Amino acid sequence: MEIRWIEKLKKLIFRRSLVSEIHKKYLKLKVRRPLTRKQKREIRAYFKPWVKGPIPLIWHKFIYSRTAQFHVNYIPLFVYRSEMIGRMNYFPFMNAYADKNFFPILFPDQNQPKMIIQNIQGYYYSENQPITKEKAVELCSNLNNAIIKPAHTTRGIGVRKLITEQGVSNIDGKSVEEVLDSYGVNFLVQEFVDQHPDMSKLNPSSVNTIRLLTYRSGMEIILLYGVIRIGKKDVVIDNESAGGISAKINEDGTLAQYAYGAPGDDQVEVSDGGVTLKGYPIPSYHKVVETAKKMHFRLPYFDIVAWDFAIDRQGDPLCIEWNANPDLSQTAGGPAFGEYTERVLNETYKKINSRKKYW
Repeated sequence: MEIRWIEKLKKLIFRRSLVSEIHKKYLKLKVRRPLTRKQKREIRAYFKPWVKGPIPLIWHKFIYSRTAQFHVNYIPLFVYRSEMIGRMNYFPFMNAYADKNFFPILFPDQNQPKMIIQNIQGYYYSENQPITKEKAVELCSNLNNAIIKPAHTTRGIGVRKLITEQGVSNIDGKSVEEVLDSYGVNFLVQEFVDQHPDMSKLNPSSVNTIRLLTYRSGMEIILLYGVIRIGKKDVVIDNESAGGISAKINEDGTLAQYAYGAPGDDQVEVSDGGVTLKGYPIPSYHKVVETAKKMHFRLPYFDIVAWDFAIDRQGDPLCIEWNANPDLSQTAGGPAFGEYTERVLNETYKKINSRKKYW
């Protein structure tokens, strides 16, 4: 009984932290639109079949305020994080499967950035063969354009461009050995992606990626939404935390009119690369969608997956990484589950929540 009480308390604290986090973002908005009584009733009635207790309305208020678009089926993070993701995806396996060092093992036949070295639990590897630290330093001593990043990073934390010459790096003038030591264990160094010219136009300094959210329903893989993530001028990564923006990709592979960045920022119509977003065609978008659907079938422990794809110079999809615990891009992409919302909710709530003990 005591263990169950502790788990309930942790869950309550977790939920309150989610509400507090989005409330702080809401207060940063330049325009804050209140919900009408009718809208509030619609939200509560819509989620009543699945969610016990009151539904915090702050997520609907936040997205409605940012976009001026009201949809009853926006998914509150309160519901998604505490009740849905643990039913969709098997939490005990999440960290191991999502380790970026194991991506080549899970998908050896897929186009992906070339790996230079890997550090796994303190051991170094190159081309799937164990190597010494000295060899790892040697392989990284003269790199024209590479990326170093932690194996378990999220939101671009710790991702750095790495250029070296004769053992000296561009990172604060540190030696290659010092750079590798600063990352400790569980990281990787891979070649920087030579992206398609049409993707580079959006912002030349960053690899601008396509973020897809796919959902498995039996023998069907459904695309829930696609957004483009575009970096800020002179910044390497395209994450919002580094000033990046996101815009919806329409079904025909063209971009929507607006992109969104940090909560206090205005809507963006022109990227830092000078590209007007509305109607801009994303090369090979439908190839990316089909590739992600095929790859998702290899992940039976995860019903919902986020994919980050680049488009290489030849126009082929290049998978950067996948995420087993994805955020929802509802400001840019609209309601996360779109026309499939009720189907997803019905299927998800029939399953056991594996999030227990993982608050």
